[in-house]
Parts: sequence; structure tokens; C-alpha cells
Amino acid sequence: MEKNGVWVFCENGPQGVREVSCELLGVAARLAKQAGTRVIAVALGANAPAEELCARGADEVLLVEDAALDAPEEMRYTEEICALARAFLPDIFLLGGTMFGRSLAPRLAARLGTGLTADCTQLEIDRETGLLLQTRPAFGGNLLATILCPEARPQMATVRPKVFPMPAADRTRPVRVTRRPGVAAPSPVELLDLLRGEAGVNLADYDVLVCVGQGIGGAENIARAETLAKKLGGTLAATRPMVDAGVLPYARQVGQTGKSVAPKLYLALGVSGAIQHLAGVNAEVLAAVNADPEAPIFAHADYGVVQDCGAFLEEALAALG
Repeated sequence: MEKNGVWVFCENGPQGVREVSCELLGVAARLAKQAGTRVIAVALGANAPAEELCARGADEVLLVEDAALDAPEEMRYTEEICALARAFLPDIFLLGGTMFGRSLAPRLAARLGTGLTADCTQLEIDRETGLLLQTRPAFGGNLLATILCPEARPQMATVRPKVFPMPAADRTRPVRVTRRPGVAAPSPVELLDLLRGEAGVNLADYDVLVCVGQGIGGAENIARAETLAKKLGGTLAATRPMVDAGVLPYARQVGQTGKSVAPKLYLALGVSGAIQHLAGVNAEVLAAVNADPEAPIFAHADYGVVQDCGAFLEEALAALG
């Protein structure tokens, strides 16, 4: 394996490698082409799907094959990945901004003596310097900051799920795997159980999301919104103020501090359209309903309806029968 390259940490999840890891392989392939280097997928555990990772953009899979690593655990993963990084010297290292990724990435950066940019929304290679341009929201989402790491290596960044599209799988790509022995001692942490979120809800699984904001108009309208979501084959989502108020659980929060989503239809009911919320929305169609004609969300919506949410829901449910 050549030194440097663009690395992607491929995180294990309950159903296999997490989708965000495959999304990042697509980004890495683009960056590697710009930089004239290769994409390396870093995987730990006994059942890494090397064929799938290569199909999604990896030129090679760097694998520490050990069943004890199937369940992600920060301390041992840090030791194993740092050992790989010191041996092969990656130039760029991308990780998914999952709960585990957010815990692992700063540990790695501290051990490797490098910088880390969290929650990037854009990644590019600077044509003049060859540095990674890492763009992320700043100052509460009111500005976009582009951050560089000119001296230390690797250049590290995390990206939340659904920020970038899933690359198409090319099954004709060759599958190359480099296996390395584990170096870390057994972890002192024992994993007893995995607890899922509210009823196992995963907003990313739905093509239709109906999001309720502070302008929804009360509990009755929230119930109507949930009924509408089910009739459309989707589920209910919420803004941060609704979650902070205890109206809906965090598992349903969309935005900069919640989930990033990319549904086919995103129907925003009573949502003002703050940039912190819209930072988590990448919908094919964004439709908004708000009684305030000056609501910022109308500037971003494909379709907008200036109407009381209760009246809209009543008409929509009547139309759907």
C-alpha cells in the first residue's frame, strides 16, 4: 500500500457498515481523483464487506480482522487506528459524524497531533496548495467557515449522515484487501447491551418527512400531522424548539444539532426556516406551510403555502380520504 492517500473509517453498525461510511467513500473517490492519490477504506472486525467497500469507491481495504472488534469501542479502536495511521501516513482521514464517530475522531486527532474539523458540509482539494478545504457552518450556522490544516497530518474531518449522496455501486471494481494484525490490548470495557432510540425510529429510512415547528398550532395539529405523514408513507419529524420543549423526542429532531435527512419530500409545517434547521435538510422537494408570509423558509422552499397549519391539515386529510 502506498503512503498517504484518502482514508475513510468504515464504522460497524447493527446492520453492517453504516451508510455514512459508503457516502464518504464516494466523497473520498472525488477528492482522491483531484489529489492524484488513492482511497483506502479502514475497517475493523471479522466481517468487513470488502467487496461492497471497493464497489462504493475504495481502491483498497485496510483491515484489522478480529471478531473482538466487531462492536465499536473507542479505546481499542483508537489504539488500532493510530497504529495504522503511523504505519501508512494518510494525508486525509474522513469519519462519519455518528455518535461513535464524534467520540472516536477527537481521540484520534489528539493522539496523532493533528487538527479536526467537525460536521463538514463541503470538502474540496485546493488546486494551488493541494490542501483539503473543509467547510462547515459556524457562529450558530450564520456563516460558513473553510478550515485548512497546512502542517499536521492527516487532515481530519467528520461528516454527518446524508450530507453527501450515496455513490452507485460498481461491482466491476477490483477488490484489494491488506490485513494487519491487531496491536491493542483487550478493552477494559464490556458491552452489555445496545439500546435503540424511540421505537427504533430512523428518519433516514423514510422518503417522506412531515416536520412540525413552533407554528404548528398545538397538540391536535401535531396528531393530524402524524396522520398525514402515515398516509403519505412517511413519518413525523421536528425542529429543535419542539424537542427542547419536550413535545417530541430527540430521535425525531432535524437540523444542525439533530439528524441530517435527504427525503424525496420534506413537508415543513409551522417551521420558520432557521439556517440551523435547514442545514440538516437535503430534500428533493421542500414544501412549506406557514401563516407568516415573511417566514424565511419560503426563500428555500420549492412549494410554499401561506395558510394556518390547522386549516391546511384539515384540507389535506380530507383530500386524501
